[in-house]
Amino acid sequence: MRRHLNTLYVSSQGAWVHKDGANIVVSIDGAEKGRVPAHLFGGIVCFGRVAVSTPLMGFCAEAGMTITHLTEHGRFLARIEGPVSGNVLLRREQYRRTDNPAGAAQIAAAMVTGKTLNQRAVLRRALRDHGATLDEAHRAAVQAAEERLSDVARRTLRPEPLDAVRGLEGEAGQVYFGVFDHLIRGDKKTFCFAGRSRRPPRDHVNALLSFLYTLLVHDCRAALESVGLDPAVGFLHRDRPGRPSLALDLMEEFRAMLADRLALSLINRRQVTESAFRTMENGAVLLQEDGRKTVLVAYQERKREEITHGFLQETVPIGLLPHLQAQLLARHLRGDLDGYPAFVWR
Repeated sequence: MRRHLNTLYVSSQGAWVHKDGANIVVSIDGAEKGRVPAHLFGGIVCFGRVAVSTPLMGFCAEAGMTITHLTEHGRFLARIEGPVSGNVLLRREQYRRTDNPAGAAQIAAAMVTGKTLNQRAVLRRALRDHGATLDEAHRAAVQAAEERLSDVARRTLRPEPLDAVRGLEGEAGQVYFGVFDHLIRGDKKTFCFAGRSRRPPRDHVNALLSFLYTLLVHDCRAALESVGLDPAVGFLHRDRPGRPSLALDLMEEFRAMLADRLALSLINRRQVTESAFRTMENGAVLLQEDGRKTVLVAYQERKREEITHGFLQETVPIGLLPHLQAQLLARHLRGDLDGYPAFVWR
């Protein structure tokens, strides 16, 4: 099993990231703010006005580390990486499978099953831990949503055309987010959730979710590239120029248990408050620098927690799960596994 590598996040505006021997150094206005051994990291993510030295770029390319540049608020800008790795035969099989509607539907259905069961797990945990504090109507709504997600998951197990699988994924999302606001126990005036809004997020909850999803898709893309798969060619998400469709596919299995649960914890424990956000003139709500730092620390801590992988029956750090699922997907495409075993949170 490969070693779990962390991601270095640099969010301080005006930072200069460079290499000094075997270390990565972060400086601001000529003053060193941090120094870490390069071998501990698998990637660097830079937010906003962060500059990276050419020697560090070259080192990262040779070492297989990716450097990702995002806007200050988490929108993808560019990615620096070295030569494409992996077996060309694996990628050819990936392309053949995506062009085969039945083959693509089989993998997509497994991913949707995992996503739906993990959404159900979030609702079940909320009922178990805080059901007594919910009023009767909200508790009944969450219980009904949990039952409908169980039904959707059962339907994804039957062979369906790819468009039908996508329809089931959309149905599950509508049911899940329809009761998501009932799971929020923090400042309801600030963190009121009326549904998903993207590009831009229109409220504090959506801003937090979108930021976490950005971090998660970066990790999933790196995991796919590490096993030689093309992150741009997916099964569930349609191919579009510039879209990491397979990374978005893989991310679906982890949205609920990693991003959504973490967002709820940060809100309900009052680790993020209204001061962590700012509202733009166009109505977009975005995380400010201090808020991003709070979320990044919590995200990294969550990734270090350990969990038992249901299929492999091994205890692993949560941050390693995308790499394990990428390996299982590659094994399925090579013919070593009859089906792709999606990750199910238990």
